[in-house]
Amino acid sequence: MRGRELRGELDAFLAETEQELVAFRRDLHMHPELAFAEYRTTQRIAERLTAAGLTPSVLPRGTGLICDVGSGDGPTVALRADIDALPLQDEKDHVSYRSTVAGSCHACGHDVHTTILLGTSLFLAQQAAAGLLPGRVRLIFQPAEELPGGALEVMAQGGISGVDRIFGLHCDPRVDVGQVGLRSGPITSACDKIVVRVSGPGGHTARPHLTADLVFALAKILTELPAALSRRVDPRSSLSLVWGRVEAGSAANAIPDDGVAAGTVRCLDENAWHAAPDLIKSLLESVASAYGIEATMDYTRGVPPVVNDEVSVEMLAEAAERALGAGAVVPTQQSLGGEDFAWYLESIPGAFARLGTRSPDGVTYDIHQGTFDVDEKAIGMGVRVMAATALTALWEVGPLDSITSALA
Repeated sequence: MRGRELRGELDAFLAETEQELVAFRRDLHMHPELAFAEYRTTQRIAERLTAAGLTPSVLPRGTGLICDVGSGDGPTVALRADIDALPLQDEKDHVSYRSTVAGSCHACGHDVHTTILLGTSLFLAQQAAAGLLPGRVRLIFQPAEELPGGALEVMAQGGISGVDRIFGLHCDPRVDVGQVGLRSGPITSACDKIVVRVSGPGGHTARPHLTADLVFALAKILTELPAALSRRVDPRSSLSLVWGRVEAGSAANAIPDDGVAAGTVRCLDENAWHAAPDLIKSLLESVASAYGIEATMDYTRGVPPVVNDEVSVEMLAEAAERALGAGAVVPTQQSLGGEDFAWYLESIPGAFARLGTRSPDGVTYDIHQGTFDVDEKAIGMGVRVMAATALTALWEVGPLDSITSALA
C-alpha cells in the first residue's frame, strides 16, 4: 500500500469514527482509575474490541489486556498504550468531561493514549479483514504505568513474546497538534528512589568534638554525594541525585542520634544507571566514615531510560511524514522523567514518540497538573501515526532504503 492510499483510507476511517473516539476519550476522562484498579477502563476497551470482531485477553489481575490483529505469518509488531490515571484532583471546571472521581484525574494523557490505540485497533482490524495486513499487530493496553510494575506484568504474561518491534507514544503539550517529536537514543530518563539513614551516639551541641556531629555529617552527605557523582560519571549520562526530604533532630541544642534523607536518582545512560547503586553506596560510606557516623542506603529501582532504536525511529518518522504530511516530524529533547516503556526496549527494539497535543498558538497545559487537557484533534493524528507505523514496520523489515522505496 502506497503512502497516498494509506492516507486516504485513514481519512475515510476517521471521518466515520473520530467523533466516537472523542466520546470514548471523554468517558475515560470522566471515570479515571488508578494503577492496577483499571477495571472499568479494561472492560470498556474489551467490549469495543470484541464488537469489532477481535478477541482481547484480559491480564490475570483483571486490569489491562492484550489483543492480536492479523495472522501469525510474517513479522509481529506491538503497539502499546497505558491506561491508568494519576492521584490528582481534576481542576478543569470549564469542561463537561471533568473527572467524576475525587482525587483522581487523567492528568498525563493516558486516556488519549488508550483512545488512540483503540482507534488504531479498529482501523487495523479493517485492514486485516481486507487481507492487507502482512503479519500481526499486538495491541498492549497496559495497566499501571504511573506505579512501576505494569510493563513488567505484561512481559511476565508473555506480552512481547514473538514480537519483533514495539512502538508507543506520549502526549506532549509543548508540541503542536499535527507534529510528532522524535529522537534516536535516550528520550527519557531512568528514575530510582533512594533513602539514606544515618545514626550516631548523639550529644550536646556544646561538645561536638566528643561525639559525632550527625547533622553536619548529614549535610555533607547531601552536598558531597551529588557533587562527587558529577566527577565520577561521564556528564553525558546526566546522572542526577536530587534530595526531596531531609529530617534530623528536634532540639536546637542537642545533636540527634539519627536522621534521614530521601530523593531520586535519574539517568539518561543505561550503563551508568546499572552502575549507580554500587557507586552511590561507596561514596556514602566514604563520607559517613569521615565523620564517625553509620549510614545505610535503601535503593529502589524504578525504571531504566527509554532508549530508542535508530531503525525503529526511522520507521516511525517515515510513517509520520506519510500519514501527517511534510514537516510533521520535529526533534525533541531528552527528558529526565521516567517511563516504563523502557522495560520493553530492554528486550526488543522499538521507539517511543511524543505526540503534539497543543492547539497552535494555544495554552500549554503541562502534564501531572490538574488543569491538563489536550486539543482533541490529536486523537485522529495519533491514530494516523500509530496505524502507519505498524503497517510500515510490517511491510518492510529490511534496510531503511527498502522502507523509503516501498512508501514512495
